[in-house]
Amino acid sequence: MSLNIDFQEKFESRHIAPSSTEADAMLQTIGAASLDELIDQTIPKQIRLKQALNLPAAKSEIDYLSGLKDTASKNKVFKSYIGQGYYDTITPPVILRNIFENPGWYTQYTPYQAEISQGRLQALLNFQTMVIDLTGMEIANASLLDEGTAAAEAMFMQFSLRRNQAAKTFFVSEDLFPQTIDILKTRSAPYGIELKIGNHQAAELTDDLFGAIVQYPAASGTVYNYTDFANKAHEKSIKLTVVADILSLTYLTPPGEWGADIVVGTTQRFGVPMGFGGPHAAYFATKEEYKRSMPGRIIGVSIDSAGNYALRMALQTREQHIRRDKATSNICTAQALLAIMAGMYAAYHGKDGLKAIAERVHGLTVLLADSLEYLGYQQANKSFFDTIRVNAGDLANPIHGEALNNEMNFHYSGSEITISLDETSNLQDVLNIVRVFAKVKAKNLNDINIESLKTKLEARVSPELQRTSEFLTHPVFNTHHSEHEMLRYIKSLESKDLSLCNSMIPLGSCTMKLNATTEMIPVTWPEFSKMHPFAPLDQTGGYMQIFDELNKWLSEITGFAAMSLQPNSGAQGEYAGLMVIRAYHQSRGEGKRNIALIPASAHGTNPASAAMAGMKVVVVKCDINGNIDVADLRFRAEEHKDDLSCLMVTYPSTHGVFEESIIEVCNIIHENGGQVYMDGANMNAQVGLTSPANIGADVCHLNLHKTFCIPHGGGGPGMGPIGVAKHLVPFLPGHPVVDINNSQSIHAVSAAPWGSASILIISHAYIAMMGAEGLTNATKYAILNANYIKARLENDYPVLYAGSNGRCAHEMILDCRAFKNFGIEVTDIAKRLMDYGFHAPTVSFPVPGTLMIEPTESEPKHELDRFCDAMIAIRTEIAEVERGTIDKQNNPLKNAPHTAAIISGTEWKKPYSRQVAAFPLPYVAEHKFWPSVGRVNDTHGDRTLICSCPPLEAYAEDVLA
Repeated sequence: MSLNIDFQEKFESRHIAPSSTEADAMLQTIGAASLDELIDQTIPKQIRLKQALNLPAAKSEIDYLSGLKDTASKNKVFKSYIGQGYYDTITPPVILRNIFENPGWYTQYTPYQAEISQGRLQALLNFQTMVIDLTGMEIANASLLDEGTAAAEAMFMQFSLRRNQAAKTFFVSEDLFPQTIDILKTRSAPYGIELKIGNHQAAELTDDLFGAIVQYPAASGTVYNYTDFANKAHEKSIKLTVVADILSLTYLTPPGEWGADIVVGTTQRFGVPMGFGGPHAAYFATKEEYKRSMPGRIIGVSIDSAGNYALRMALQTREQHIRRDKATSNICTAQALLAIMAGMYAAYHGKDGLKAIAERVHGLTVLLADSLEYLGYQQANKSFFDTIRVNAGDLANPIHGEALNNEMNFHYSGSEITISLDETSNLQDVLNIVRVFAKVKAKNLNDINIESLKTKLEARVSPELQRTSEFLTHPVFNTHHSEHEMLRYIKSLESKDLSLCNSMIPLGSCTMKLNATTEMIPVTWPEFSKMHPFAPLDQTGGYMQIFDELNKWLSEITGFAAMSLQPNSGAQGEYAGLMVIRAYHQSRGEGKRNIALIPASAHGTNPASAAMAGMKVVVVKCDINGNIDVADLRFRAEEHKDDLSCLMVTYPSTHGVFEESIIEVCNIIHENGGQVYMDGANMNAQVGLTSPANIGADVCHLNLHKTFCIPHGGGGPGMGPIGVAKHLVPFLPGHPVVDINNSQSIHAVSAAPWGSASILIISHAYIAMMGAEGLTNATKYAILNANYIKARLENDYPVLYAGSNGRCAHEMILDCRAFKNFGIEVTDIAKRLMDYGFHAPTVSFPVPGTLMIEPTESEPKHELDRFCDAMIAIRTEIAEVERGTIDKQNNPLKNAPHTAAIISGTEWKKPYSRQVAAFPLPYVAEHKFWPSVGRVNDTHGDRTLICSCPPLEAYAEDVLA
């Protein structure tokens, strides 16, 4: 027998779950002779690609990781003292392995289905409590994207709350981090907000100001006493935002105690790696009176159907998908996974541990300042926490060279050198820094009596700015300080949450596909995780290679000329794309073009993004089949031909259909002077078969956390890079610190030059291991799996939309509105699915009273069948209600989900058995997932909003009341 030594396992076969035998069986159910025939029946011929993608040959998992090690070695990880909003930190290993590297945490979806999300909801409530305590504010959200964009959200909130509607000027301290100032420039322009950048100590607070923003400690490292400034601002009805360093707030007086109205910042220092810029969880805290204006998600305390403690996402009417073009924020992605890590870091260390870290950092910084002053250097910061400024004069360049020789990075500005210490700094690091400064003066450490300096250290923060108030007093921050306790706590919360570890998550428009372990492993490699985003580019060769390759591959996949990898969420990508279009029109002297045509079926972030980009939204009708009404589109485009900016279109449509008129639609927009912005939410049905550029789009954002396998992380991280046609390349986002600017770049849209750079490796790995053929097959199988579910369910649930050949794209919408006639809501189906071990599909979007299902190519046939069996069984239960054989209010759907406590209780008065309630199909018993709470009472949670960890006795009193 001959032996085959050329065999190499394909990653494609691991990512795409159905086997060829399963595919044949599925095609038979669908009624298609072959997979290619199904694709021909689904995707219009006129938009199909004429040739295969031109990508490198697919690599095996082992070969990819081996090659990536070589690439990683091109990153030179020097000791970073750059600061400027990014600091090295220590991720406790128990958190690193059991959260950051754990699919039980990183494959969860946003907690819209609260009953199967109680673990991460509790972890996010911990995060909110931590932020409230440290900032001294009254309410906090469950994270934002990064510090710079959080500051921009604060500016918008101040703008929307202004009393004087004529006030359009915003004071910005010149001592903010430059990336934050740049984002404020981006966000302010479309609204006509004028930024007044200057010295807060000399600023004149005039009546045309609606808000002000300062940094604490300042970018220069100085700890200012802003009390007088805050008082003067409030006298003029000017609201004050403070960008505060989270670690310093354990040592410094919190802004809420000296007059802040809003406090924002990043929690990166709490155990989250720098990762060359992200992902990191920003925080946003304010006064309770502003709770309905606050951007982002808020986790609130409520009760379940049994009156027990339960958590949920509160006040969702603030979200952009509901407020649409009236929204002042387009945020749909938080940084949940990173917020959870930061909250756990606080719980692990507790108040005493955090304060000890802060005091050590400050003490080492004082020792460094004293040592350099002893050497004769002038240190400019009279009051500081962790950052000193040294005026090195003519010695700046020699110090720079000597620092590089010793693999250290400082922050340089002319003759001034800024040095920031962090949690990882120790006495030896201080000595090494001092040695560098001594050497250029022909001195050495023997010329300094370090031991004497150590005994004379005095705080460089005045007593009135040193914190005296308590914080982190709740038991959750005072219980889990040993590793065993922390491990058990993490696992106890993980067990309450349904993730991809448990079952398929069939969410339409959300693409919950495999996040392969091989793709995830490199994210925590130190060559990637410990890189500062402002490190010199000649130290970042590995990252630059990955960015260059990913740029080329994504450009090939989309058909565009170039990408910007900066936007760090899908919503951020939408905004960036629209701002690029805006800049393009302005460059041609057509700045008046400000009309965005948006189909009625669009994602809620579309109109919100358009409004934020200074555009006016004009809604385009959809026909009875859910497609864009071409006649109405033509009428609207011609009506606004002089001021038409763009069309925002999702393709395949939000209804899960490849609209055959799409090329005509794009042509109409171009004929009337507009640009076509394509929402890339549904790229999972395009890759390798068609492309945005081929269809006629000018710009498209890609949800890398959907099509390209970055995990959702319970509601973030995400990435939303944009691809653009050649004429838009000059306008791609730039950055004020790292030169990535094109000739006419818009200002930055995210704080870091390449957004959440470390997780770009995940998409790089996915594309490299799949190759052109694998990516194309993934698209085909996504369409196959969706049409298989459609074929199995359409006799029980009407499928609302389909293409001309009766096929759906990669997702479909089930119409559940008729069930309302006999008392069953679509929410009841969603909750009942939990009893069968499944997360619900997307509920009531884009059509109220419907379910939108997307299975992805990563799910095998038997998992699709389990889900279909559950849906068919639920339809049978609905039929019993319809026939009147079971009560309209007391039935398995209305009472769902059924918890273990309910099933095992001594009393059972329901008109169906416990078996029907908890184990409705045989497969459920084999791996039962128990919802940890009964149906959550949304109304109670909004009526009595509690968004921090309540004392148990206070909560009991509230329930009794």
